[in-house]
Amino acid sequence: MHTSNRAVDPPVIERRDLIKLCLMAAAAVGLPASVGAKIAQAAKAGLRPSVIWLHFQECTGCTESLLRSSHPDLGELILNLISLDYHETLCAAAGHQAEDVFQAAMKEKAGKYILVIEGAIPTKQDGIYCKIGGRTAVEIVKEAAAQAGAVVAIGSCASFGGIAAADPNPTGAQGAPAMLEGKKVVTIPGCPPNPYNFLGTALQYAVYGTLPTLDTKGRPLFAYGRTIHEHCPRRPHFDAGRFAEKFGDEAHRQAFCLYKLGCKGPQTYANCSTLRFGEVGMWPVRAGHPCVGCTEQSLAFRVPIHQTVDIPRPTPSDSFAPIHARDEGINPVAVGVAGLAVGALLGAGAMASRKLNPARVPDKEEKP
Repeated sequence: MHTSNRAVDPPVIERRDLIKLCLMAAAAVGLPASVGAKIAQAAKAGLRPSVIWLHFQECTGCTESLLRSSHPDLGELILNLISLDYHETLCAAAGHQAEDVFQAAMKEKAGKYILVIEGAIPTKQDGIYCKIGGRTAVEIVKEAAAQAGAVVAIGSCASFGGIAAADPNPTGAQGAPAMLEGKKVVTIPGCPPNPYNFLGTALQYAVYGTLPTLDTKGRPLFAYGRTIHEHCPRRPHFDAGRFAEKFGDEAHRQAFCLYKLGCKGPQTYANCSTLRFGEVGMWPVRAGHPCVGCTEQSLAFRVPIHQTVDIPRPTPSDSFAPIHARDEGINPVAVGVAGLAVGALLGAGAMASRKLNPARVPDKEEKP
């Protein structure tokens, strides 16, 4: 079979469909319609961001999550909104042909492409635990990052090492920020992360040439600015003191709060509770499983799933409020004290009204 290395032009898309697609993509990540229009203009002018996507120590879950996005779907995303120039999982070529595509993409788009890193990077014994095309992951990352316009670490493994870096970390796995110390790296942690968090970052870079506002850990604030606990659909049960005590009990079947089962939502910054997965509104808590804190380096794969975490901003209290009142019946002492207080208030009110109305005619038996 004859093969060609010539780049394939994206399919022709009507202007109306392009605008609709861009508005949909902007809305999916919370951007206004004006940004969608600018995305359409940029796409029409051929200003699609070039993306080079690398894989290392990971399960490909981040890519699988991307494959299941539908607003826009994968075809519209990689052919009309971004230019996915190299991706090992989606690449049709193999062997030296794939390596040629990788080198050509870096050379042609030097200084402009978005480098996406999926998976942790092993560093022990000169990085021998992960090699592609005869080169270590360390060598590949450093070469690709040196010529990239922006670097994005997608997933918990690429962001801070993830499960590969959990104790005892036999391969010396690291996240991209630790590997590329001194270089700005956008982290989009999650196991897997929501693909629209990556899409929002890529579209902003394509339209404005800038990266979103980041927190101290390199995460976009539009996606990681608040804890899951703040917007969790089960939050009313937490505030009312209704908790599942064990899996399968009546409270669990009633969809009560999962905090006592080890939910890490109070300390986990992510938008899972507002931007769901798989286009069917699904995420772990809706399925009845506690949040495991996969976007937090201090929690994911380091704190047991069943272990509860402290609540930084308890509302109204970090104690478990009882569902039923503890005191039953009437306390005579409390009633007596309340009666005295009410009587004093009524007497004071009567005296005040007399003083405020001196022209009042006294009763016959009342002394002036």
